[in-house]
Amino acid sequence: MVETTSPTLEKRIKAAVNYLNFYYGGKVHALKDIMMPVYEKQVTALIGPSGCGKTTLLRCFNRMHDLYPGNKYRGEISLEPDGINLLDKKVDPIEVRMRIGMVFQRPNPFPKSIYENVAYGLRVRGENRRRIIDDKVEKALRSAALWDEVKDRLQDLGTNLSGGQQQRLCIARALATEPEIVLFDEPTSALDPIATTSIEELIEELKQQVTILIVTHSMQQAARVSDYTAFMYLGELVEFDKTEMIFNQPSKKQTADYVSGRFG
Repeated sequence: MVETTSPTLEKRIKAAVNYLNFYYGGKVHALKDIMMPVYEKQVTALIGPSGCGKTTLLRCFNRMHDLYPGNKYRGEISLEPDGINLLDKKVDPIEVRMRIGMVFQRPNPFPKSIYENVAYGLRVRGENRRRIIDDKVEKALRSAALWDEVKDRLQDLGTNLSGGQQQRLCIARALATEPEIVLFDEPTSALDPIATTSIEELIEELKQQVTILIVTHSMQQAARVSDYTAFMYLGELVEFDKTEMIFNQPSKKQTADYVSGRFG
């Protein structure tokens, strides 16, 4: 059972993970009865040692595991306020990925122009009206704090941008379809300190408009950017609470040892 020591968490729930289990190849039990809320327009950090299930949990939200045969979900992730179970086989995973965007560990712009990178998801959704696409591309690039840097070279290849700019381009690409949740999988691990600071500042701004779930190995980053933190170990959720509680007054010794560097 996950312990929460702080007073009643007053924010509205955007998604609820209920008794979620996940099996790689139907055999490796990677997630075990995970129960966790994700609060609307807040940043939730997933922390824990390598192999604890952070990225596995993150990728359940947008059904990335569906891309590989034999993987199996049990339990549910309910997207609110609709109450849709994102893991239901009747729910189209492509539509799930439109509603829940993802930014990966390393910048991965498509070998297309800056404009087409951002427009990609809109075209997949069937949007062909140039004026609408233009407006949404500009809005997404502005939201990713990249518009002023690229507005005069939208037809240049996205791969020609710097590492930090490429990651912001990927964030713009994720934002273009106006998702309800954006997943960040260690988004700054391949970036220098200056670019990392830029992305962290952007995350702080983005939570005004979208719910964010981030996997990070950096305790300092989790403390800086997140409102809530979940500590995971060996596929289980050990503790979930407001970030300040996790780092200053954790209820579990295992959590205290991890955040203080004494773990193991």
